[in-house]
Amino acid sequence: MAKTKGSPVRFRIDKGKKFSLSDFDPADTNGNESKEDVDNLLQRDLGRLREMQEKLYAQSQWAVLIVVQAMDAAGKDSLIKHVMSGVNPTGCQVSSFKAPSAEELDHDYLWRAVKKLPERGKIGIFNRSYYEEVLVVRVHDELLRNEKIPLKLVKKDIWKKRFEDICAFERYLTNNGVVVRKFFLNVSKQEQKKRFLSRLNDPAKNWKFSADDVKERERWSEYMRAYEDMIRLTATPQAPWYIVPADHKWFTQFVVASAIIETLEGLKLDFPKLDKTKREELEVARRNIERQS
Repeated sequence: MAKTKGSPVRFRIDKGKKFSLSDFDPADTNGNESKEDVDNLLQRDLGRLREMQEKLYAQSQWAVLIVVQAMDAAGKDSLIKHVMSGVNPTGCQVSSFKAPSAEELDHDYLWRAVKKLPERGKIGIFNRSYYEEVLVVRVHDELLRNEKIPLKLVKKDIWKKRFEDICAFERYLTNNGVVVRKFFLNVSKQEQKKRFLSRLNDPAKNWKFSADDVKERERWSEYMRAYEDMIRLTATPQAPWYIVPADHKWFTQFVVASAIIETLEGLKLDFPKLDKTKREELEVARRNIERQS
């Protein structure tokens, strides 16, 4: 087997000032030639992730928010399914954000995301997120009318203000023990076409395809500019973006799993240490149970 490579560090953006999406190859596998190159290490990583998640849950101090953004067919659902497959469901929650409901449109755009934030001790995964407000709403700016924002607030600098507000929101979360990590699954237009055709040609996958997918694909360049601005203006050391190559799902999963583990290891997690009084209580309980028939 080839020597496996794929440290998430090289895909991490802490400061986005000079970020350019063209510097990242969607087909990059960092020298790994096939799924077999990373499969054993991925399984090892998933085992490590289960161990770290158990400590996170037991300690119940930190929360981890994983944000996943991507174009359609980039592999968001399969990523979440495979990377979080072995994690205890009680310590993980997945929230998918689609078009906002009437109730959600009666609130500010962060409202529905705040309701879904993970509790302490849990990993929360946002399949799409509040970043849709500077992506799809920016590409389709007519959607702003549905948000009932006072007209005098809808100015040319609205996107700049939203980037600032999102950074402030993530800084607030960080200051309160919610660790934010963001992943852009960087799929190529050619690979997206291949996956769309696969959905259309396979009856078992037809349900995944929508006519709207074709319309959105026609605005690919606009979306890429929106994603580039999003990353450039919201990548911070506290809430970095990972530009994850997504043309090969096996490598996508490996990089994301490695990044999450690296994040959890940085928290120095451990099982809670019991004080003397609690240990004495447990010793009494142990003796009582041993006496029972």
